[in-house]
Amino acid sequence: MSVLYTANAKAFGGRAGTAKSDDGNLEVTLTMPKALGGDGAPGTNPEQLFAAGYAACFLSALKFIAGQAKVKLPEDTTVSAKVGIGPRDGGFEIHPEISVSIPGLDREVGEDLVAKAHQVCPYSHALRTTKEVSAVLA
Repeated sequence: MSVLYTANAKAFGGRAGTAKSDDGNLEVTLTMPKALGGDGAPGTNPEQLFAAGYAACFLSALKFIAGQAKVKLPEDTTVSAKVGIGPRDGGFEIHPEISVSIPGLDREVGEDLVAKAHQVCPYSHALRTTKEVSAVLA
């Protein structure tokens, strides 16, 4: 398998720090949400970043599938992602949900496109197959 693109980002300070991409296009302040014991200071968190990435990726997968099916998606088609975090034995896990809005499209056609996009989207695939992640000490 060949990799077509690789994004690189580095975090400093964990959930109360910063994260930035190596190309300088992304730089965010990270804060701990109140629900996890944080002070609610301005900033984002890993779950919001994951949700934004997943929603954008899923919408791109949906557009790809719609194009193959020769279905024109309305301009106001949106994908919303929720990413919760909760405990599991020995650690924590995320609980993602995807919701798609395709105004004006026949429901049956929309459901078919969403199901196919869920198979194509790399975020969905990784979550569904619990892809092993390499974690090494640099």
